[in-house]
Amino acid sequence: MKTLLKNVQESYREGRRLVCPLIGFPGLQMTNSTIKLAQQNYGEHYKVLRALVEKYQPDLVFPLMDLSVEANALGAYTIFPKEDSATVLKDGFSADDLEKHSRINIASDTRLLGYVETVRLANISFPEQIVKGAYVTGPFSLIGLLMGAEEAAIAAIMDPDTLLRLCEFAVERILEYIRLLIGAGAQVICVLEPTAVMLGPEEFERFSAAFIRHIVSSYKYTGVSIVYHTCGNTMHLIEQMVGAQVDALSLDSPEVGVALPEVAKRIRGNTILMGNINPTGAILTGKPEDVHAEVTGLLRSMDDCENFVLSTGCDLPQEVPVENIQAFMDAGRSYRIGKG
Repeated sequence: MKTLLKNVQESYREGRRLVCPLIGFPGLQMTNSTIKLAQQNYGEHYKVLRALVEKYQPDLVFPLMDLSVEANALGAYTIFPKEDSATVLKDGFSADDLEKHSRINIASDTRLLGYVETVRLANISFPEQIVKGAYVTGPFSLIGLLMGAEEAAIAAIMDPDTLLRLCEFAVERILEYIRLLIGAGAQVICVLEPTAVMLGPEEFERFSAAFIRHIVSSYKYTGVSIVYHTCGNTMHLIEQMVGAQVDALSLDSPEVGVALPEVAKRIRGNTILMGNINPTGAILTGKPEDVHAEVTGLLRSMDDCENFVLSTGCDLPQEVPVENIQAFMDAGRSYRIGKG
């Protein structure tokens, strides 16, 4: 059994939940670092994660969420602000660019390799009971970064054959990255597909879920869990996400329309459900008691879901007060299923 599912089921039998907030960025204030420095220096990146692990002991830890890694490795024009996440500028990518870009070996990209080394250091030094994760960009979102999100969404309707070719190219590059991350010790690969929420169910299946299913199939026997993460309201896409045969769904907050108790009724088998405290709600602007109440309310509403992991709807902003993260952890750790 894969480590993540084993840990989820063991915790459920003990009447508790795994507590796994997506807390990369708040670690910057704990180490007096910056996004730019941490995302371009794997030693600094590791220090950020180590500070978070030492203080909070989450059950699953990821590096800083970064949607620019693969696009930058493919030569996309990328801006690196000091205090904000890297931004990929739309650069007119099309099928005419495939031959040239297919010759690029992203496994030799220094920034991408920095993420691999961060995962390697985490795997070597973090406690065994903490599951080590890593992020990759989903194929549709990667193409959306290269050619523009609106252009990709339009192509899904107006030029689907070309978009399929582009997504096929993207998934092969993503698989190269995943191989490196697994080799470094990643036990969970979270595929970030925020741009795909723009699609309807049929297009989502064709240009995202089908390719995620290919990723799952490629690593079926590795023992590595594949998580499907999307931002925004995905209630109309749940069946397609589950159909991708991933090990877990990571979903956004109730404020955008995602009702986890309803989603729990629509998933099947051993699919794990992760979420979905609002990363910009009480945990950012409220008091610890507000966070505690919100977390407890979510946990109570998910009592009937065996394979549930307490998490946030997305990565937390770096400005989140440390005492509010502690309130999240305390509420999650103290909760007992069916007892509160």
